[in-house]
Amino acid sequence: MFAIPEQFSAASKANFEAQLSLISALTNKAFEGVEKIVDLNLNVAKASLEESSATAKQLLAAKDAQEWLTLAAAQAQPNAEKALAYGRHLAGIASGVQAEFTKAAEAQIAETSRKVLELVEEVSKNAPAGSENAVAILKTAIGNANAGYEQLTKSTKQAVETIEANLNTAVSQFTQPAAKARAAKK
Repeated sequence: MFAIPEQFSAASKANFEAQLSLISALTNKAFEGVEKIVDLNLNVAKASLEESSATAKQLLAAKDAQEWLTLAAAQAQPNAEKALAYGRHLAGIASGVQAEFTKAAEAQIAETSRKVLELVEEVSKNAPAGSENAVAILKTAIGNANAGYEQLTKSTKQAVETIEANLNTAVSQFTQPAAKARAAKK
């Protein structure tokens, strides 16, 4: 007689524990992403300081204004390429973290959905006569929620793919004129 409340209690406890596990996993992935970004920024800052020092020495050693302008102009191309490489690397980190989030969330939602459906099946076996419509409505609601999540996941993946494609297009459009300018100087 008291089996249904106990089942709901056990299911609620298991769901809470699963959500806590998911939050922990997502937090760890977020920290890993932040760690990668901090590492990237430290490396970029270190390299930038070293290159700035070398460039300053070259500019100070210039014998005339024409040589100084030539040296300064020569720095624009490598600096633009480095900025693009930094952007690509940063986008790669963000994409990797997003993929890990999606993977963890999908696994959690699939497991939770499975458990909820099992609970509904178990409860429906013990449900009083005439409650078939309520059980069917509950199953339909769960199915609709799953379908909504799947659509959200597809939309998110499409958005990420679009962002990556736009970034690649921007990089391509920026590097083509730079390559042509470099070839024209030779």
